[in-house]
Amino acid sequence: MRRTAAVAAALVAATVGLTACGSESGKDKPKEPFAGMSGTEIVDKAVEATKGATSLRLVGDIDDDETGRMKMDLALDTSGKCAGTMATADEGSFDLIVPGNGTVYMKYDEKFLRAQSKGEPADQTAAAVEMLADRWSKTKASGADAKDIAGMCDLDDLLAEFEGEINSNARRGATTELDGTPAIRIDAHDAEEKYTIYVATEGKPYLLKIIDAEAKKTGPGPEHITFSKYDKPVKTTPPAGKVIDLDKLGG
Repeated sequence: MRRTAAVAAALVAATVGLTACGSESGKDKPKEPFAGMSGTEIVDKAVEATKGATSLRLVGDIDDDETGRMKMDLALDTSGKCAGTMATADEGSFDLIVPGNGTVYMKYDEKFLRAQSKGEPADQTAAAVEMLADRWSKTKASGADAKDIAGMCDLDDLLAEFEGEINSNARRGATTELDGTPAIRIDAHDAEEKYTIYVATEGKPYLLKIIDAEAKKTGPGPEHITFSKYDKPVKTTPPAGKVIDLDKLGG
């Protein structure tokens, strides 16, 4: 689960790489968005805009060799604040809040706790589940485990991954709307990869969605990641009520 943000970044990096050497011919109508620009040029512009964001929300389904299909819903900013949920089908889920005040708040479900306790004595696993399952806990952000979790909240690191090395073609498609936002569809591909990319056509040309177009006939469907709530404040209010202090439990 600690690798979720890195996997998301890798998906974005691979997709951006597909546009690196793309080209297309033809003239655009003057009133069309990004008039006169190729699909590659549009994606390059979107990447630069996205790299300049101060905050955003990532929602998606992403495959990982170690944990399988991962679901993520994470809002994060360049100051290190973040909040959201991450889950896998086999290893459960957890919620996290990182307010940027030196503390990390976490809430694990039973499945996640049992997956993380594999190999531990049964009584210790049962005790951890009894104490922590579906309850908020907190720990200092400077702790080793907390650093791994808080590392997923580094938007600067995530956006720095928006570079790739795969040569391909990116062709502009039709204009459309994505969740109410005017957008243009871009199709990028090479011999091995194929993605559909949506870019905002009004305001800043942010990336809106990336879909792995090589959908499998079986399984949970294509990988995808959606970008939204650009430059919006990230809500990281600490949880109300009783919060278990893991540092005190550790002595």
